[in-house]
Amino acid sequence: MSYLVNGKELSAAPRPGQCLRTFLRETGHFGVKKGCDAGDCGACTVLLDGEPVHSCLIPALRAEGHAITTIEGLASDDGLHPMQQAFVDAQGFQCGFCTAGMILTCASLNQAQRQELGVALKGNLCRCTGYRAIEDALHGICNIENVPAGEAFGRSLPAPAGPQIVRGEARYTFDTAIDGLCHIKLARSPHAHAKIVGINKAAALAVPGVVAVLTHEDAPATLFSTARHEKAWMDPDDTRVLDDVVRFIGQKVAAVVAESEAAAEEGCRRLAINYKLLPAVADPVEAISPGAPIIHPGRTPQDRVANAGRNIVAESHGEYGDVAAALTTSAVTYEGTFTTQRVQHAALETHGGLAWLEPSGVLNIRSSTQVPFLTRRALSDIFGLPAEKIRVFCERVGGGFGGKQEMFVEDVLALAALKTGRPVKLEFTREEQFIATSTRHPMRVTVRAGADKDGKLTGLQLDVLSNTGAYGNHAGPVLFHACGESLGVYNCPNKKVDAVVAYTNTVPSGAFRGYGLPQSLFAVEAAIDELAHQLKIDPFEMRRRNVVKSGDPMLYPPDNGYRDVFYGSYGLDQCLDLVERAMAADISKPDLSAEWLTGDGIALTMIDTVPPDGHIADVAIALREDGGFDLTVGTAEFGNGTSTVHRQIAATILATAVDHISLRQSDTAHGGHDTGAYGSAGTFVAGRATQDAAEQLADRLRTFAARLWAVDPDACTLADGGVTRGRQRFSFAELAKQAKTDGTALAANGNSRGTPRSVAFNVQGFRVAVNKHTGEIKILKSVQAADAGRVANPMQCRGQVEGGVAQSLGAALYEEVVIDANGRVVNPKFRDYHLPSFADVPRTEVLFAETTDALGPLGAKSMSESPYNPVAAALGNALRKATGIRFTAVPFKPDRLFPLLQEKFGG
Repeated sequence: MSYLVNGKELSAAPRPGQCLRTFLRETGHFGVKKGCDAGDCGACTVLLDGEPVHSCLIPALRAEGHAITTIEGLASDDGLHPMQQAFVDAQGFQCGFCTAGMILTCASLNQAQRQELGVALKGNLCRCTGYRAIEDALHGICNIENVPAGEAFGRSLPAPAGPQIVRGEARYTFDTAIDGLCHIKLARSPHAHAKIVGINKAAALAVPGVVAVLTHEDAPATLFSTARHEKAWMDPDDTRVLDDVVRFIGQKVAAVVAESEAAAEEGCRRLAINYKLLPAVADPVEAISPGAPIIHPGRTPQDRVANAGRNIVAESHGEYGDVAAALTTSAVTYEGTFTTQRVQHAALETHGGLAWLEPSGVLNIRSSTQVPFLTRRALSDIFGLPAEKIRVFCERVGGGFGGKQEMFVEDVLALAALKTGRPVKLEFTREEQFIATSTRHPMRVTVRAGADKDGKLTGLQLDVLSNTGAYGNHAGPVLFHACGESLGVYNCPNKKVDAVVAYTNTVPSGAFRGYGLPQSLFAVEAAIDELAHQLKIDPFEMRRRNVVKSGDPMLYPPDNGYRDVFYGSYGLDQCLDLVERAMAADISKPDLSAEWLTGDGIALTMIDTVPPDGHIADVAIALREDGGFDLTVGTAEFGNGTSTVHRQIAATILATAVDHISLRQSDTAHGGHDTGAYGSAGTFVAGRATQDAAEQLADRLRTFAARLWAVDPDACTLADGGVTRGRQRFSFAELAKQAKTDGTALAANGNSRGTPRSVAFNVQGFRVAVNKHTGEIKILKSVQAADAGRVANPMQCRGQVEGGVAQSLGAALYEEVVIDANGRVVNPKFRDYHLPSFADVPRTEVLFAETTDALGPLGAKSMSESPYNPVAAALGNALRKATGIRFTAVPFKPDRLFPLLQEKFGG
C-alpha cells in the first residue's frame, strides 16, 4: 500500500485494524501523540486532505489515497510555518505534548472558524496553559523579548525547546525506536479486595509472541511506597511490585511480556486467576469505624502506618490555646463541613517508560517522571542493585501536576527487563490512568471559627478526614500540608487540628497540585467570609485584620519542629490591594436577565516554597571551547518552565546570552543528585544551586583572566560574553583556549539543600453570575495576584498562574473521578470526565506583587503550584455572595446547586 505523508510517498502496510496514529508513529512520525485513544484530546491530530482529524479514530487503511500532513510536514524544510512561528512568539505551550495537534488544528482554521474559537478548538485539549497563550498565538501576539547578554533574568525569554516543540522534534518518553522491543500489558484485578490463590500461566504463555508472564512469585517481596520523597519517613511501606493481595479494582496482578501489544493483551485475557474474595470498604468513615475490614493487616508504625487496625495511615492532633473556650466567648462563630472530590491529574502523556540492559549490566529506565534520582534509589532498594548499575532518565515529560512524583511503572519495567533480558515498553492507556494510578485526596473538612466584635479571629479549628485509597502514597504529607499553611497564614491565639487519613479499597490518592491545601482552604476561606458577613466587614478588610505580617510567627498545631521557614519576601498585602483594585475597576453590569444573580468572592493562600526536611539539588557548569557553557541540572522539564529559568540564572550571572547556555537535565548518569521537580521546589531549590554554580564559575573566570593580566581579580568584570578590565577584554572563547593550553578546568559545581525556606502568596478574585433556576454558572471576571518574589520570567510565570487557575476551575466546576459503592471508577475516560476546553476557561488577569525574596535565586521564588490553591474557595465565596447560599461541596455542578437554589428561589 502507498501513502502520501508530508508530500512524500510511503510504502507500508498497516496491520489489520490498526489506527492511523500508531501507523504514523511506527513509521517515525513521533509528532503524532497518544493522549486518550478515544478521540477526546486531539494530541494525535493530523491533517487529512487539509482537514484536521483525530488519527486515533481513523483506520490507517482508509487514509490510503489521501494527503496526510503531520506536524513534521507542516512547514517547508527551511523554516517554520506561520502558525508554528506564532506559537513560538506567543509561547503557546508549556509541557508541549498537545502542541503539535493544537498547531495543526489552528493552521487549518478559516476566518469564520476563528470567530468561534470555543467551537473550533473543542477537539483539542491543553492541561497546562489555560489557553490564553494559545489564543494569543492565533491573534498574532508576541509575548517574548530579545535581551542583551547578562540581562536575561526578569525578562520574558522563550523556552529553549520552543522551536523543537512546534516542529514536533522535541522527544518525549516513547519518541524513539528500539530494535527487539517487547511490550508489557498488565492484568488487573476486577475485585476491590481479594487474596490471589493461584495464577495459571499456561494459556497465556501459549499465545504466539508471549515471552514471559510475571506474577508476585517472580517479584521481590520488598515493601515500599510508590510516592517519592527525599526522606523515607514521609510515606508508608505498604506496596509490592506485584502482590498476592489486591486492594482495589484495577490493581496490577500480573505482567505479560510479548513481542507485540496485541499478544500481550491476549496473554492477559488468557490468564486464569483464582481469587479468594475478602470484605472491602470504600467509605473512609466506615473504614475507620470499629469492625471494618482491615486493609493492611500486620503493618506497624515501623512501616510508617499509624494504626493499621483502624485503617489509619497517618494522623495529626494538636492545639494552641483553648479553641472551645475562645468560641464560647466570641462575638460571632461559624461551623461548616466541606467535602472535596477525587480529581485526576490528566497529564496528556500517560505514565510509561522503556527499559533495557546494557552489555555492562547497567539497567536503563527511560520514563515519564518528575523524580528520576529518587526512582533510581527505590529501584536499587527493591532489586538489590548498586545505584551505579541503574540509570533513570527522562526526555521531555508531557505534564506532571504531582502525578509523576510516583513510581507506577518503573518497578515493573525493571522486573521485566531483568527477568527477560529484553528491552521492554510499558505505556498506560488513558483508562489505566484513571483506574490504576492516583488521584487528588478527597477530604471532608469541618471548620470551626470565631471572631471578636472588631473582626479579630479568636479561634480556628479543623477536623479533617482524608481518603488515601488502597495505598498510603503521600497520605501523611498531604494531610499535614492541608492543615499547615491554611491555618498558619492567619494570626489567631487559639488553633486546633484533629486530622486522620484512612485506607479504603479504592484507587489510591497521591500527590496533586496544591498538595492538600485546596481542600482545606475551601473550608477555611469560607469560614473567614462567613465571619465577615456576620460582622458586616468587607472580606478584604477581614483578611487584612487577621493575616500574618512579615515577622509574625506562622503557627499551626501540632508543632512540627521545623524552624527554617522565613519571610524571604512579603507581598500578601500587595496581592490583596491588587485584586481589590482590579475587581473594583470593572463595575459595568453584565447584560443578563433577571434570573441571573451576580456576586464577587475572594480567597488567599500561603505556601512554603520547599517541602520540609531537605530537598537537594546538585548542578554543574563548565566553559566550552566555543565560549558557551554546559549546564547540567537534575530537574525534569514537564511544563514547569525550569529549563528556561536555569538558563536565565546562569546567563545573567555569567553576562552571556541564554543561547550560549546548553542544558543537560534529568539523567542520573550525569552525576550528582536531585530530589526532583515537585513541592514548588524546581526554581527555588534547583535555581539556587544553579546560582551557586554560576557564581563560583564567574569568580574563577575573573581570577583566571586576572592571572593572565597579572592584576587583582577585583579589577575584572564579566560583561557581554567575556571578562573585561578597562579597555582590555578576553572573550570566553579566548579564555577557554588559554585554559586548555594551561590545563586549567574552568568549571564549577553548585548545591542547594532546600533550607532555609520562604513562603509565597496568592489572592484570587472572581465575579460570577448564577442562574437561580438552573444552577448554571458564568465566570464574569477572574483575577489573581501573586507574590513570586522577583519574577524570573513574567510571561512564563503568568502562564503558570493562568494554567493553575484553569485546572483548578475544572476541579471546582465539573471534574470528578466517580467511584461506585463497590469501589469501581465509573468514568475512566475524558469524555465522561470533562476537562476544561478552550470554551470553558475565562481569561484571568494576572498581577504580580513587587518583592524580592532574600532566600530565592536572584530574588525569585516558586509559582507553579500555588495558583491552583485559592480558586475553589474564591469561587465558593462568590457563589455565596451571589445567592446567599453557602455551597459546601465541589464540584459546583448545576445539578448539585439546583436543590438549594430551588428551595430558596422556587422553580
